[in-house]
Amino acid sequence: MGKPTPRSATRAAAFVIAVLVAGACAPALASCEQPFLVPVAPTGLSMSINGDSISGIYPDLLRSVSAKSPCKFTYSVVPRARQEAMFEAGKSDLLLPALRTPRRDQLGYFVPVIGTRATLLSVDSARAPVRSIRDLLARKELRVVLVRGFDYGDAYLDMIDQLSAQGRLLLEKDGAAVARVLDAGIADVTLMAPTVFAGAILEDKRFTWMMPKLRIEPLEELPWGESGIYISKQTVAASDRAALQNLFAAAIKSGAVYENLKRYYPPAILAGGVRPR
Repeated sequence: MGKPTPRSATRAAAFVIAVLVAGACAPALASCEQPFLVPVAPTGLSMSINGDSISGIYPDLLRSVSAKSPCKFTYSVVPRARQEAMFEAGKSDLLLPALRTPRRDQLGYFVPVIGTRATLLSVDSARAPVRSIRDLLARKELRVVLVRGFDYGDAYLDMIDQLSAQGRLLLEKDGAAVARVLDAGIADVTLMAPTVFAGAILEDKRFTWMMPKLRIEPLEELPWGESGIYISKQTVAASDRAALQNLFAAAIKSGAVYENLKRYYPPAILAGGVRPR
């Protein structure tokens, strides 16, 4: 073999650099050979389900990602508790919308979408205010209804145990079922992100009377947190995960998500439980 010329050596060096650069960028490239499985449950206008039609803020976000990449998403409609259980068991690829919690961080990579918080919600303006979970537990005349499978952190989960022990707790499958319970006078208050409950009552004419009467009370133990999308550590390959994180982050950075929120929800609802990141 002859001695390499300066030009051939330069070409060889350029090739090596190109390979190294390609390798460094590889995690950002998605193969997305199979659609990602996304179990969904009604979550207000963030995730609205009507028969086979799935719409809302998060489906809009996934559609925008699909339009700009080979990544596709397959939906499966399930109760909220089942949605959470599937993610924990490694039987789904995405969990959304989901508040960020340490327990979920063990299971998936989190992509923040909005700032949010859970608040106490009711339609009774005459009663004395409730300012903390401690107050709520002491006010034994107040019957509480919650969505089964919702998780707003340790203080919330501890509250569930104590309310259950007091015999004051009802659990329902989604926000619409909670609205039915409040409308029937079976419970007095609920606790969730205001957008979730507002979405449920805005979608059903039987409950629209609640909107102008809705009382939003932040509780001391439930501060602002982040809500967004979890990507499974168990089922999504590293290259696809990195690509999804980048695609979601770019879509969120555009501001389209918060603009959609402003179109869907009244200002009082956003002020009570949502803020842009």
